[in-house]
Amino acid sequence: MKAIAEWFPNKERALATGIFNAGTNLGAIATPLLVPWIAVHWGWRAAFFLLGGIGFVWLALWLWVYRRPQEHSFCSPAELEYIASDRAAPPVKVKNVKKIGVSWFKLLAHRQTWAFVLAKFITDPIWWFYLFWIPDFLQREHGLDLLHIGLPIVVIYLIADAGSVAGGWASSSMIRHGKTVNASRKLAMLICAVCVTPIVFAPKIASMWGAVLVIGLAAAAHQGFSCNLFTLSSDMFPTTVVASVVGIGGMAGAVGGMLIAKIVSYFLQRTHSYAVPFVLAGSAYLIALATIQGLAPRLKPVELSVAEI
Repeated sequence: MKAIAEWFPNKERALATGIFNAGTNLGAIATPLLVPWIAVHWGWRAAFFLLGGIGFVWLALWLWVYRRPQEHSFCSPAELEYIASDRAAPPVKVKNVKKIGVSWFKLLAHRQTWAFVLAKFITDPIWWFYLFWIPDFLQREHGLDLLHIGLPIVVIYLIADAGSVAGGWASSSMIRHGKTVNASRKLAMLICAVCVTPIVFAPKIASMWGAVLVIGLAAAAHQGFSCNLFTLSSDMFPTTVVASVVGIGGMAGAVGGMLIAKIVSYFLQRTHSYAVPFVLAGSAYLIALATIQGLAPRLKPVELSVAEI
C-alpha cells in the first residue's frame, strides 16, 4: 500500500490496489495444487520450507528492485508530475524521508486511524470465514468430499478476483469522471456492501452451484470493498506513515480473525447451522461503512507532526 501511495495518483490507486489484491486469490488457487504435490514427492516438511522460503526470495527481489519514484532512474519528470497531479500539498515537508518516523500512539490519536482499523477489524474476519469454513459448509450442506470440492472453491476465488479489480476500477473511474475521492471510495464500498447481503440466503439454497455463485458474489464484493478500504489509508495519511496505518489495521483484522473462528464454531455446535455466521457476513460491511462514515465523514487528510529519528 505504501508503494501504491508513492507511485500512483489518487485516481488510479484503488484500481492498482484491486489488481494486486487479486493476487491473493491466485495464490489461494495455486497453493492446493502445489502443496500436495510437494508433500507427496518431497515430504510435508519440504512444503513448509519451500513455500516459506518464497517470502525470503521476494524480500531479496523487493530490496533489489524497489525504489521511490524520486529515486528511480526510469521515472521521468513528467511521470513524477503526473503521480502528484491530484494530491494535496504534503502536511509536512522534510529533507530526507528515510529518516522520518511517527509513533503509533500518535497515529492512534486520530479518528481516521480508527476508521481504518475498526473497518478492518469488522470485515477481515469475514474473509477468514470464507477461507476456512466454506469448504466445511459445502461438505455439510451439499455433500462434497475433498476430491470434488476443488472446482467450486476455484470458481469462488476467480469470481473474487474479478470483484477485486472491478471494485478498484469503480472508484478510480468515478474520480476520473469528476467525483470527489470521498464520494467515489464510499459509493464503491456501499455497492460492494450491498452485494454481500444475498449471502444470508446461502444456507437455504438447494443447488450447490447456486450457493457457490452467491458465495462467490459475496467474496467478490469483499475484495472490492477491501481494495477501497486499503486505499483509504493512502487517501487520509501521508505516504511516510501509510505502511504503519495498514500494519495496525492488519493486526486488528487478524484479531478479528481469531474471534470469528470461535464465533462460527460456537454457533455450529449450538445450532448445527451456518445461518447465523452468514447473517454476520452479510451485515458486516454495512456496519464497517457506517463506522467509517461516522469517524471520517469527509476523508480529511491527517496532518502529522513528524520528528526525525
